[in-house]
Amino acid sequence: MTESSAVSVEDLHKSYGDLEAVRGINLDVRNGEVFGLLGPNGAGKTTTIEILEGLRPRTGGRVSILGFDPAVQTNELKNRIGVCLQATNLPDKMKVHEALDLFAAFYEQHTDRDTILKRLQLWEKKDALYKSLSGGQKQRVALALALVNDPSLLFLDEPTTGLDPQVRHEIHGVVQELKENRRTILITTHYIEEAERLCDRVAIIDDGKIIELGSPREIQQRVMGHTLVEVTTDAPMPLEQLPEKLREEKRLTRDDGRTLSIKSDSPAALIVELVKWIDQQNLRLVDIHMYRPTLEDVFIELTGKKLRD
Repeated sequence: MTESSAVSVEDLHKSYGDLEAVRGINLDVRNGEVFGLLGPNGAGKTTTIEILEGLRPRTGGRVSILGFDPAVQTNELKNRIGVCLQATNLPDKMKVHEALDLFAAFYEQHTDRDTILKRLQLWEKKDALYKSLSGGQKQRVALALALVNDPSLLFLDEPTTGLDPQVRHEIHGVVQELKENRRTILITTHYIEEAERLCDRVAIIDDGKIIELGSPREIQQRVMGHTLVEVTTDAPMPLEQLPEKLREEKRLTRDDGRTLSIKSDSPAALIVELVKWIDQQNLRLVDIHMYRPTLEDVFIELTGKKLRD
């Protein structure tokens, strides 16, 4: 593990009898970055993150979290990390501030409770009973509990699953703020937009193995470097008169020949050529769009599966 690494994993394995859930994962999370584990349900994301948190023993491999082995130095590690699990349930009649006080007592160090409540828009709910909170408020409480010990590394296991878009947006805002404060975060998700918006780098996991690793843009470029350019004209295009270089590209037409879609590795040059040719044909350009492949497109290309399968 280097000084710039918060998490170092080498050849991680986890088996349940004959079932191998994690099959030789290697990854390195740098200090101050948001790193995402991306994949469908059952891919091995949660098993991996629970091993890193010290909640589950590993079958094989080497793991170092902030310089600690989570299987051996569990108590030392506990004081340095924050954990937000997929589901957090507290007693119905426990008040929000009581929950934070209770969890703070578990650690040798902790941050100011009131600051956390205000930061997560929970100040007005500090005396509310847990059972009275909405789903989004309960998730913010879970985040507050994960931050109560002022952790150097924060684990977020699918923090927005099942939440409505507005609440998900609020949670994204909290993570963005933590990111701006250079907090190291390891997040698992199967929401594409979440990974693309929040993560500096992601590892795409399928069937217990990492099949791609890098920034979202790097992975998109490496696996599917092309861009789809789509133009629409006011009348059908005489496609038989397309310049030879454009005919060589993968293309598709619709709307009776008024809309032309072309995949290209050089979209800027393609657009120039297309607009010039359309003008030469005395056609009027009605619309033009450029589509880049998403991480969802990449995952389907690599595995033939959708991320939410």
